[in-house]
Amino acid sequence: MNFDNLQNTDPVCFDLIQEETARQEVSLELIPSECTASLSVIEALGSPLTNKYSEWYARKRYYWWNEVIDKVELLAIDRAKKAFPGVAHVNVQPYSGSPANMAILSALCEKYDTILGLSLSQGGHLTHGHKVSATAKFFNAVQYWLTKEGYIDLEEVEALAIEHKPKVIIVGFTAYSREFPFEAFAKIAEKVGAYLVGDISHISGLVVSGVHTSPTPYCDVIMTTTHKTLKGPRWAMIMVTDKGLEKDEDLSSKIDKSVFPGLQWGPHNHQTLAIAVALWESLTPAFHEMNAQIVKNAKKLASELESKGFEIATGWTDNHLILASVWKGRGWYIQEALDIAWITLNKNTVPNEPCSPFNPSGIRLWTPIMTQRGMKEEQMVQVADMMYRVSQKVKQFEYKETKEERRAQLKEFREFIRNNEELKSIKKEVAELCSQFPIYS
Repeated sequence: MNFDNLQNTDPVCFDLIQEETARQEVSLELIPSECTASLSVIEALGSPLTNKYSEWYARKRYYWWNEVIDKVELLAIDRAKKAFPGVAHVNVQPYSGSPANMAILSALCEKYDTILGLSLSQGGHLTHGHKVSATAKFFNAVQYWLTKEGYIDLEEVEALAIEHKPKVIIVGFTAYSREFPFEAFAKIAEKVGAYLVGDISHISGLVVSGVHTSPTPYCDVIMTTTHKTLKGPRWAMIMVTDKGLEKDEDLSSKIDKSVFPGLQWGPHNHQTLAIAVALWESLTPAFHEMNAQIVKNAKKLASELESKGFEIATGWTDNHLILASVWKGRGWYIQEALDIAWITLNKNTVPNEPCSPFNPSGIRLWTPIMTQRGMKEEQMVQVADMMYRVSQKVKQFEYKETKEERRAQLKEFREFIRNNEELKSIKKEVAELCSQFPIYS
C-alpha cells in the first residue's frame, strides 16, 4: 500500500500504519467482527469524497454541488438491491451497526414499546435489548434464551411473544453457529403482529453468496454492518424488503427519517463509496466461492477442535462461526495465551455458562480472515493443532472462586505466558503459516 504523502508529512502516523499492517500480516485474526478489506475498498476510503458535506438523501440535498455524491449513493443502493434480491429500499447512511439498530427501533416503535431479542449472554447483541443499551432504556426489552443444548429456544420465543405482544422481534446473533431460523421467527411475528427485524451483520456475505438462507422473504427490515463477511468499510445498511412494504407502505420513509434527521446528520461519502465497491466485489463468482470456503473451513476447524477435546456449542456449525467451551471460567486464560502465540480470538460465554461474562468458560472464533487469505481445510488442521497445544500449556491454571484468588492467579498466569518458550515457538509457527498466505501480496 502506498502512503508516500503521509510518510513525508507525518512519519509518526505512517509508522503506526506500517506497524499495524505488519501485525495483521503475521498473526491469525479469528475474532468475529473483523475482515480484511480489499485494496479497492481501502482506496475508496481514502478518496477526496471525504471532503464533501451532503446532508439529507440523494436528489434531496440541503447543500449544493452534490451531483457526484448522489451518483455514489444511488450506485451503492442499486448494488445492495442486486446483492439482496427482495429488498425494495436501502439506506446506506448509518454510521455503524449499533446506531442502525437504534434507528430501526426508533422508526418502528414508540417510546416504551416492547421489543424481543436474544440475551447478550446467550449470543445476542448489546443493541437487541441488553439492559445497559439505549435500546433497553427507551424500549421495554424482553429477552429470549437458548435451550440447554445451545439452540434458539423457539418455544420460548413464541411464548414470550404471545405474552408480551412485542412491536418488534429481532432475529440475529453474534455468537450463534447454526442456521438463523428466519422462517420460524416470521411465523411467530405474524402470529402477534410484530415487525420482524433481521440483524445479519455476521452472515451478510454468506447470504449474498447463497451459502446461508436469505432473510428477505421473511423479514420486514434487515440491518447489516458492511465490515464483516461483506469485506467492506466499517459502516452499516438498513434494508426494507418487499414483505416489509406489504406490511407497511410507509416503512421506507419511517426508516429514512429515523436515520436522518432522527439520529445523525451528514453521511460520510467516502464510506458510501467504499460500500459500493464492496458490494460490487460481493457480486463476483470469486466472492461467492470464498464464502463457500469460509463455511467449509469453519466445519473443518470445528471438527478438528472437537476431536482434541474442545466442546463445540451444539456440536457443530452451519456458518462461519465457532463457539467452544474450554474449561470452567477459563476462557480469559485461553484468549490471553493464544494472544502470546499471535492467534487472536475472544473469550465468550457459552450455553449454560456457570460463570460470569467477565470470567466466561468459552471462546468465540471464526474463519473468514483465514479464508480471505487463501487458507483451506489443510490449514485448519494446523490451526486447531496450535490452539490445542496452547490450551494444554495453560491447563494447570484452574478457575478460582473468589476475586482475590483470581486476581492473584492472573498475575502468576501472565508472568508464565510471557516467558513460556513453547508459546514463543508456536508464535513462530503462526508467523510462518501467515507468510505463506499474505493479506496484501
